[in-house]
Amino acid sequence: MTTTRQIPNRRNPIQPISNMIRSFVYAMNGRWHKLGMQIFMIVTIAHISEHIIQAYQLWGLGWPRPECLGLLGLWKPWLMRSEWLHYGHALFMLLGLAIFRPSFHGKARLWWDLALGLQFYHHFEHALLLGQAVIGQNLWDSRVPISIGQIWFPRLELHLFYNLMVLIPMMIAMYYHRFPPMNEGRLV
Repeated sequence: MTTTRQIPNRRNPIQPISNMIRSFVYAMNGRWHKLGMQIFMIVTIAHISEHIIQAYQLWGLGWPRPECLGLLGLWKPWLMRSEWLHYGHALFMLLGLAIFRPSFHGKARLWWDLALGLQFYHHFEHALLLGQAVIGQNLWDSRVPISIGQIWFPRLELHLFYNLMVLIPMMIAMYYHRFPPMNEGRLV
């Protein structure tokens, strides 16, 4: 008499997480699309506003560069000097652009993808900065964490530029998303 051993039913441990992510993305591009986009844009506009305020503090008010920390920096200076905050926002933007991507079609998708690609690089730069801060070793013997773009441009101006370069195609995409050209029709 032979005995057969029963193999236990082993589920893929990643499957529930994958299903949750898929459901979340589906909801953010469906029933929660308007609210999700509003929250995403409020955070985005607040962030770019901080960069504009920093630029005004530097060029308009003539403050020393280390004191140009925006409104949040006036309230909590340590927070603005934290690489975690900057990386967290870069990741938030990257994920937001990826999550909302399925809702964009035609010209809107083209511009949204451009913003996503630019944000991918911006995120890479912040990951580089965070990595240096975490391990305590800066690139190119710099006394502070430094990104690739900072080799040529000061950080304040560089990150204002990066954020504007993501915001501009994102706003164009949102325009085409809301008012698609006649030959594309309204899909969402």
